[in-house]
Amino acid sequence: MARKAQPPRTAPARKPAPSNAPVIDPDLLRTVAQLVADSDLSEFEVEKGDLRIRAARTPVAAVASVVAPPPPAVAPLQPPPPPPPALASTPAAEPAELTDAVKSPMVGTAYLRPNPDAKPFVEIGARVSVGDKLLLIEAMKTFNDIVAPRSGVVTAILVEDGQPVEYGEPLLVID
Repeated sequence: MARKAQPPRTAPARKPAPSNAPVIDPDLLRTVAQLVADSDLSEFEVEKGDLRIRAARTPVAAVASVVAPPPPAVAPLQPPPPPPPALASTPAAEPAELTDAVKSPMVGTAYLRPNPDAKPFVEIGARVSVGDKLLLIEAMKTFNDIVAPRSGVVTAILVEDGQPVEYGEPLLVID
């Protein structure tokens, strides 16, 4: 008995994408993902012609809440980490001292010196007068002078150079 030759099997043909469907450039997606990963941006959006790209970083707290902790029988709970040590240049501030603290008028980044190579505006033990520049807070690419509200001696500096600060956060103490 002779067998008939069968034609080779081929995969079913795919439907071509409609001509109006957007074509996604994988290199562009990788570039956008790398830009978000390498920057401090949490979200951005750009639009050019018909192309619109929106990228957002998932907050760490949201990711942490999705992950279930291991059962106690598998891994014992670890004790909380010890608090960070006090800065050598910053004495521990007593709660009473914080009522005399100069507080941040905005959210931003505190800088204790005009540039990285310069000496600080003030140091612990420095005598300041009303209106003397104490530090800078950078917010939205604008540097804002923080000046002394009263005369006295700087007894504590509560922030580090380049540290993010919140509104109302104590910056330094003048007695």
